[in-house]
Formats: sequence, structure tokens, C-alpha cells
Amino acid sequence: MAGGGGGTEAFPDLGEHCQNPDCKLLDFLPFTCDGCKLVFCLEHRSYKSHDCPNSDHGSRTVSICETCSIAIETTGFDQEGIKSLLEKHERSGDCDPSKKKKPICPVKRCKEVLTFANNITCKDCGVKFCLKHRFPTDHVCNKKTVANSGTRSRWNEKFMETLSLRSEKGCGRGTTSVSSSSSPSIRSF
Repeated sequence: MAGGGGGTEAFPDLGEHCQNPDCKLLDFLPFTCDGCKLVFCLEHRSYKSHDCPNSDHGSRTVSICETCSIAIETTGFDQEGIKSLLEKHERSGDCDPSKKKKPICPVKRCKEVLTFANNITCKDCGVKFCLKHRFPTDHVCNKKTVANSGTRSRWNEKFMETLSLRSEKGCGRGTTSVSSSSSPSIRSF
């Protein structure tokens, strides 16, 4: 077969040979490296497996400020450049040491760090709490909204009234009631 392409005699344009010098496997689903633009088989497609000279192509690097824990992009800078970027950040007004301290649950003796996924803002007092102390009964709730408390108490009264009516009917409890027929041993479900 002439040429550097892949394929077989029947299908000369199908597939390509792996360009790893030790492999040369004819691969019908080859991978093109986005770093060096060469073609490889499944086994040699990663940067590490074919020692790609452009393995950091398209990658980004960041450094974390020790003072405020903010990530600063340092792509394309050497160690001296990174050091000067961090110093410039510290001199700017953006570096605030108070940002480093993570918020914790305000309940006494609770040390739970509040993240975006584990905090709830109380509807009554407007303060953020951890999931363990999310209910007003679990934290000392100082209701700040008096206007809403009237509507909430009315809603609560309606809820309790409906709940008591369901309890009287035996709704959802699987209770049995005696039928009004003359035979007291027959029960309806």
C-alpha cells in the first residue's frame, strides 16, 4: 500500500496509524492531540502516554493569596511574575483579611462552617444557620417580622384545624369503624 495514510486494501481511506514511534497501530477511530496535533490510538492519546511537548496547551494556573484566600490567575507567569502579582494584589484594596474567615453557625457552641450548600436563612429572623439549627425551635429565634406573624398564626390555626378534622375521620391511619348494621362483628375498611 502506497502513502502514509491508513486503511486497508478494500478501504484505503479508513482509519490512521498511531504516530507513536513504538506503536504504529492502525486505528479506525483515531484521536488527534490538541497539543501537538498528531494522531494517536486509544492507548497513546493522553499527553503523558505520548510525552506531548505542548501538554500545558490551554491550561490555566492560579495562586491563592495567603492573606485573603482569593484565587489569582497566574497563567503564563514564572515564579518572579507570580510573586509580583501577589504583592500587587496585597497592595491593592482588594486584599481583605476578613474574607479569609469562613462564616460559622451563630448558635452557641456550634462550630459548623456555613457553605453555599449547608445553610438555611430563617424566615422569621433572617439569620443564616446550619442545617442542624434551621428550625426556629433549634435556635433562639428573634422574630423580626410582626406583620407576618398574624398571617402565619392564622395559617397555622387553619392547618391545625384541618389536621384535627383528619384525625377525627381516621384519614390515612388505617383505622376501622363499626358499621351501622345490626351485626356488631362486621367492620368496614
